[in-house]
Amino acid sequence: MAVTINGKEIAEDVVSKVKASAADLIETSGITPGIAVVIVGEDPASQVYVASKGRKARECGFHSVQYTLSEETSENELVALVEKLNADPLIHGILVQLPLPKHIDSGRIIQTISPDKDVDGFHFINVGKLGTGEIETAFVPCTPAGSMLLIERILGRDLSGLNAVVIGRSNIVGKPMFNLLLAHNATVTIAHSKTKDLASICRNADILVAAVGRPQMVKAEWVKPGATVIDVGINRIPAPEKGEGKTRLVGDVDFADASTVAAAVTPVPGGVGPMTIAMLMANTLVAAYRSAGKTLPRF
Repeated sequence: MAVTINGKEIAEDVVSKVKASAADLIETSGITPGIAVVIVGEDPASQVYVASKGRKARECGFHSVQYTLSEETSENELVALVEKLNADPLIHGILVQLPLPKHIDSGRIIQTISPDKDVDGFHFINVGKLGTGEIETAFVPCTPAGSMLLIERILGRDLSGLNAVVIGRSNIVGKPMFNLLLAHNATVTIAHSKTKDLASICRNADILVAAVGRPQMVKAEWVKPGATVIDVGINRIPAPEKGEGKTRLVGDVDFADASTVAAAVTPVPGGVGPMTIAMLMANTLVAAYRSAGKTLPRF
C-alpha cells in the first residue's frame, strides 16, 4: 500500500515557519505582513474560503483585512479598490476571490493587482517569470506551489531522470505545475481532454498530478507501480451511506484503488488543500520581506 502524503502535517510545518519569520520581520523591521482579501457577492463556497484565509492570516500574526462587496458592485468600483490597496504600504498581498460576478471582467481585475502584491500568482508578469524559469522572483500560484512542495518532501528537489504527467491545462494549476516540474528537471507531459489514450500516457509517469475536476477518474491501471500521485481535485459526490441527501469529498484519483499501486498518494481531503492556504501565507510573507529589502529563505 502507498504512503499517504499528509498535506495537513506539511502545511502546519510551513505555517509554523511563516509564524516564526513573520515575528522576526516585525521585531527587526517593524513591518507586519499585511494581506487584503476581497470578495464580491455571496457565493457560499467563496465565503468559506475567504473566512479560512483570514483565520490563517491572523494565526500567522499578519495584519488581515477583508472587503465584502455586494453582488451589484461595478467593475470600475472594484478596480478602484484594488488600486487603493496597491498604494497602501500596510498591505503586502492582495487576493480577489474568484469567481467574480459575470458582469466583472476577472482578467482586468487580476491584471490591476500590482505584481509585487499578486500573492495568487495570476498576474501576467508572475506568469511570465514562472514560464521563463525565474521562480525565485515570481509569485507562484498557491496550489501548484503547495503540490510541488509535497513532491519535494517525497522525491527531493532534483527530479532529473523522472517522467511527470500533469492531467489538466488550466492557468491556475495545470500550466504552472508543468513549469515547476520542468524547473526541477523532470521530463514533463501535460495531458488534457483532447489527449489520445490518456491512461497509457499516465502509466509512464513517475510523478502523476491530477487536476481535471472529474471524480475518481484516475484508477490503479492508470498508475505506474511506485509512482508519486498528487491529487489536486476536489469533487463532491453522493454519499447515501451517510444518509439521504448526504455527500462526501473525493479527488480526481480513486485513492483506495491507486494506493494499491503507487508509492505515495495525497488524500482528499487532507492533501493538497491545506497546502494551498499555507502557500498563500508564505507568498504574503515573501512580499512583506521584499518590501523591507530582505530575502526570505525557502520553505
